[in-house]
Amino acid sequence: MSLVVAAAVVLRGRRLLVVSKHAAPDVFYLPGGKLEPGESPEEAMRREVREELGVTVRDAAHFLDVRAPAAIERVPMRLTVFRVAIEGEPAINAELAALDWVADATAPGLGPAIRDHVIPALVAARLLDAAALPVD
Repeated sequence: MSLVVAAAVVLRGRRLLVVSKHAAPDVFYLPGGKLEPGESPEEAMRREVREELGVTVRDAAHFLDVRAPAAIERVPMRLTVFRVAIEGEPAINAELAALDWVADATAPGLGPAIRDHVIPALVAARLLDAAALPVD
């Protein structure tokens, strides 16, 4: 099971920043990626955010650990999510195809970990609005 780290950036009127890559432009997930040798999860997340979005992580705090299938590869993954504050304006860099801001789990193309775990946890923490969150 691979370890992946990600950043939950909530801005723009309580919306969550999601990104897609050229390899799968219709699948959206959080900025982040895999650790390089010798990196801590937080160091890897900070590096990935800088590479992908061209911004600096100002503050970071562990938010959530999720076990779910990877959005593209569909293999088991362990995702460590950090709640972050950033400096700068996010822009598409590196392998990204797009970025968007979503308010709820009904946005099209969200990866399963984001749709089923991260967004509900952000709503429960009152960081996103639950107005359009599907009810079971």
